[in-house]
Amino acid sequence: MRVALHTKVRADRIADYEAAHRAVPAELTDAIRAAGATAWTIWRSGTDLFHLIECDDYAGLLNRLRHHPVNVAWQERMGELLDVTHDYGGEGATAGLPTVWSL
Repeated sequence: MRVALHTKVRADRIADYEAAHRAVPAELTDAIRAAGATAWTIWRSGTDLFHLIECDDYAGLLNRLRHHPVNVAWQERMGELLDVTHDYGGEGATAGLPTVWSL
């Protein structure tokens, strides 16, 4: 499945956000892959961030990462940089943005 998400970075923290993503810890990428993601891409337009995640089971991916220590630390770090951490239905949501059109 492919899941699209939208988040927002704080305008004064864009450089920090991009720097963090140039150095994502291998432990985190390993955990994300082990949780079931096969790909995760983030695009930025101004302060808007658009994520595309490819995985078999998005709800399962979230559940497997929820208490993983490396992910918990990363989410705390991202929480300092983001205005909107998730706008796809809130905590416990199991789907991303709704598909409007696809070719």
